[in-house]
Amino acid sequence: MPSFKEREPAVFGGLALVLIVLWLGFLVHRAPGFPGSLAGHTLGMIGAALMLVPLLYMIVKRNARLRKAIIRRWPMRTLLAWHIYAGILGPILVLLHTGHRFESPLGIALTTTTIVVALSGFIGRFLLKRVNTEIREFRDRLEQIREQGDEVSVALARERAAGHVIGGKGILSALWSAFFVDDVTVSTTGPLVRRAVRIAEAQADVEYALGTHQLFKQLFSRWLKLHIVISMVLYALLGLHAWATIYFGLRWLT
Repeated sequence: MPSFKEREPAVFGGLALVLIVLWLGFLVHRAPGFPGSLAGHTLGMIGAALMLVPLLYMIVKRNARLRKAIIRRWPMRTLLAWHIYAGILGPILVLLHTGHRFESPLGIALTTTTIVVALSGFIGRFLLKRVNTEIREFRDRLEQIREQGDEVSVALARERAAGHVIGGKGILSALWSAFFVDDVTVSTTGPLVRRAVRIAEAQADVEYALGTHQLFKQLFSRWLKLHIVISMVLYALLGLHAWATIYFGLRWLT
């Protein structure tokens, strides 16, 4: 039975799908009075509180003294899980709170920013995790290929020193078979020249893939900064929305 860690992408993917479906619900549903009702306000307040959890996580992560005090009780992995859960559950409750009443510019801006932050955080989290995993795999594979290349280089040096022909064939025949083969995987048998060519091709492919993934990781670090900026805009809009709600009165109390 798969562990929760293995099911984690599916769980969060399902929650992200729920968020999208709820947002698209405005096409078929309207409840203009629900946001100002007791139930609507309750959902909104709980959702807003959950959406503050990621902000607390960012503060703890970037404050060394606070982080040292917090991780004595809760490790950063646990805090990250809370960050992700709250970051997707909060927007779901906020969308329920709206009753699909997207009329005011502030409400539309807040809803849009909430969805963008939630989905971009979810996608970025698991894309980065996947990229880091593949980078480690490519580095391990590259190390194996280089070891095979070193072994072939030593064997070729020995044959040259002994004055032997390569793989029992003439040099022209060996080179011909090296450049016209169907199997492009690294072979552990066959003429040494052909093995050397295949190893070089495999090394070039892995190095290219590794470079591409590292470039993507660098781009993601820039995206992360943008994600934080958008999150700050979200909290500003959330604060403005809370102020407007209090200022103009809670209708369910009147």
